[in-house]
Order: sequence, then structure tokens, then C-alpha cells
Amino acid sequence: MRKNVIEYLEETVLLYPNKIAVHNMGCEITFKQLYMAACRIASRITSYNVINTPVGVYMPKGCRAIQAFAGINMSGNFYVPLDTKSPDTRILSIVNVLDSSLIITDREHSEKISSIYSKTVIVIEDILDEICDMHSVEMALKKQIDTDPVYSIFTSGSTGTPKGVVISHRGVIDYIDWAVETFAIDSTATIGNQAPFYFDNSTLDIYLMYATGATLNIIPEENFVFPAKLVDYLNDNKISFVFWVPFVLINVANFKIFDSKLPLYLKNIFFAGEVMPNKHLNYWRKHLPQCRFANLYGPTEITVDCTYYIIEREFSDDEPLPIGFACKNSDVLILVDGKREAKVNEQGELCVRGTSLALGYYNDEEKTRKAFIQNPLNTHYPETIYCTGDIVYRNALGEIMYVGRKDSQIKHNGYRIELGEIETAILGSQMLENCCVIYNFMQKKIVLFYQSNEELNMAEFRKSVLTHIPKYMMPSEYHRVEVMKQNNNGKIDRLFYSKQVNG
Repeated sequence: MRKNVIEYLEETVLLYPNKIAVHNMGCEITFKQLYMAACRIASRITSYNVINTPVGVYMPKGCRAIQAFAGINMSGNFYVPLDTKSPDTRILSIVNVLDSSLIITDREHSEKISSIYSKTVIVIEDILDEICDMHSVEMALKKQIDTDPVYSIFTSGSTGTPKGVVISHRGVIDYIDWAVETFAIDSTATIGNQAPFYFDNSTLDIYLMYATGATLNIIPEENFVFPAKLVDYLNDNKISFVFWVPFVLINVANFKIFDSKLPLYLKNIFFAGEVMPNKHLNYWRKHLPQCRFANLYGPTEITVDCTYYIIEREFSDDEPLPIGFACKNSDVLILVDGKREAKVNEQGELCVRGTSLALGYYNDEEKTRKAFIQNPLNTHYPETIYCTGDIVYRNALGEIMYVGRKDSQIKHNGYRIELGEIETAILGSQMLENCCVIYNFMQKKIVLFYQSNEELNMAEFRKSVLTHIPKYMMPSEYHRVEVMKQNNNGKIDRLFYSKQVNG
């Protein structure tokens, strides 16, 4: 039984040493080159005598980032993808939570990260030609067990401080073994990557490549802005497998691209991250009837996904799409009031148990205790479950149906966002007195209600707020009010503003 994701790579490099592992514009590496680069990176990291320690990776997604991930895992440590496009303040808040002594970057970004991070910065280009101390690397790998961390991905935090979700090797191994077994992915596949590496959807892309010998093709971001170019890219690179956020599929359908050209090599089309409307999915199914479509679901606190639904029956445009059934070695509980299991067609909160659960939040015991709790249905021995905050129900077919969020956390363009973090950043601009951020679920918009004596200077406002949050978290609709409406508890009446937006 595998105990480390690197064992996938070790097996695959023996089978396909000269096959392309990763392709992105301007760079290609074989599995042998990936493995040897990982050995050299691991050798350097072990010289710092760190184990089970987070190592930040501050570089764009591409061959170098994949090499860094592999090298960090090979050294017995876990990686933390850092978005080079995020504001310095956000990167600094993540680094402060990590309290890590190492960050790996590339030459292009070394000066920038060194300006905000005072500890050791490793420039990847400087070590790819070094001699590898394989003895120290092998010793580090030997010490690892499958419950050790493989990576940590930082999500939005309601207080303005991002939360680092820590995922174990066992979680990833069980997830990838399930995917390979369920969908019969093999070395003939070419995976078209869309998800940023700091978004957990990328886990499936990366480790399917490790496990099967498939080629991971990192699609340039600009192709997703122009659907016609995207289809051309898929054909030029013979992409057969994609796991994208629904936003991309919706965009293609809205432009009716398939009326003039089709992706000729696609076989598997998976999506996750937010609700996929059947209206747009039906467009894809009509034009690509030979393809397999699957709706995957799971919060970051689960190893990517805990339920899946292979779309085989017909759905009308206005029907909701099921999120399906539990993945192998995961169990889904639908709890009513946190006390009992829901009946058929009864709504409750989706909770998960199994090896897919995260280890917790890095350096945040309090939030971990609140989120990862004792299974209330089991009073006989310790058993942890994670309650997602998502409201669902099982229909008469046994399919799990998604209803919505029970709190202020949203999924927007595939990103999990706490509305409270946006409010914290906006109030930090000092340009308004109070605010309330609401999500318009129908129009997929982040809406700001703000209290101010005058209209905002939008150029100055955006400039200020974007130093604290990424662009994808920025509101796109604004409403000025004289005084924020309060409820009986003296708090902002969020329900009132939600009704203004969502009816």
C-alpha cells in the first residue's frame, strides 16, 4: 500500500521515463526530468534539516512549480502554493500563519518575495544542476507515513486571515485511486489543466499525471477568455480530459462555439467548484454526445471531492443537477440540526467522514476544533466528521441534491470566498463608514451595500481594496445607503440586504 504520492511518480518514471509529463508554453519536461529535478530540490531542502514543514512555492503554475511540489514532498515536507498575482499583504498573512523557514521561487519572482519574506528563499534555477544527495532524500522519504501532510491550500477566512487547509498523503492517494478506478484514466490521456495550483481542483490534474503517466498540459490563461481560441488549443494539443470550473463551460455555451467548431479529442469532461446549470450543460451534451460528463463536489476541507455524479440521464434546462453519490472510502451524512440523519427529500447539512478529511487548519487549533467535530451519530469512540455548511437532500433515486450555503461563504467562479474577508478589506480602505457584502446567486455577482456621505471614487477605492484581496473577490455591483439597516440584535440586517439582491 502506498504511503506517499511520490511512489506514484517512482512507478511511472520506470514505465514512461521519456514520455512528456508536463507541457506548458515554453516548457516541456519528461517524467525522468521531473523525477531528477525533484531529487535535486529534495536534496537541497533536506540540508536544512526540516521535516513535515510547510514550504511555500511562489511561482506561476508551470513545469517549475510541479518540480518544486515533487521535490518538497520527496524531502518529507509539504508544499503551499502561493499566488504570485495576490497582493503582498495577503501573501504576508499566509506566510505569517505558516511560520515557515523556507520558500521556493523562480528567478523572475525572487526579488519580490525576498522583499516581504525575511527567511530563506531558494531560487529553483540555482539548484536544478546540483548533485543530489540521494541518501538523505531516501532517509526523509523512509520516515514519512501516509497521514503526513502533502500540501496546504489557503482559503478565504471570515476574519480577513486566510485559513490553511492541510491535506494528507492518504487523502490524495485514496482520491486518485478512486478516480483511476472509476473513470479508467490511463497513460493515453492528455489532461487540459485550467485550475490554478492554489485551487484544490488542480490536485486531480497533477496526481492523475503522476499515477497514470498521462501528460499534463497547462492551458495558457488567455485561452479561457476567448472560447474559440480555447477549442483550437484543445484540438492542437489533443486534449482528452478536462476538470474545469463550470464558468468555463458556461462561457463556451453562451458563445455557441460548437455551432462552428468542436473539440475533437475530448473524452472526459468533469467540473466542480460551483453549481453547473443544465441549460449550459445540455449544450455541451448535445454537441459532444460521445463524451462522459461528471459533476464533482467537495469543499477544500475534503481532499478535493467527496461526491460525484456521472451524467447519463436527460435533464431539462431548468432542472438542478445532482451532486450524486459518495466517492469510495468517503461517507456522506445529511444531518438535521446536527442531531439526526435526514429522511428522503428532507434538507440537512452535508457532513463527511473518511480518509478524505483534511488534517485541520495549519496553526489554528481553535478553528480546527470548531470545523472538525465528533460524529454526533457515534457516541462510542472518537470519529471526526467535517460539516460543510452546504444544505442538501437525497431524492427518491438516492441522488444527493445541492440546495445552497447556510452561511456567508460562497463559491464564485470556482473560488471559495468568505464575504467577511471582502468586508474586512473594504472597511480597511477607510473610504466608507460601514458595509455589507451580499452574493447574487442568480446573476453570479458580488454586491456591495455601503454607508457613506458621498459616492465612492471607484478608481481610488479599487486601488486601495485590491492591495488586500485578489481581483476575483472584488464586488461588481455597488449601492450607497444613508444608514445600514440593523436587526433586533443591533447587527447589520444581512437578511434584508440579501432579499434586496436575491428576492
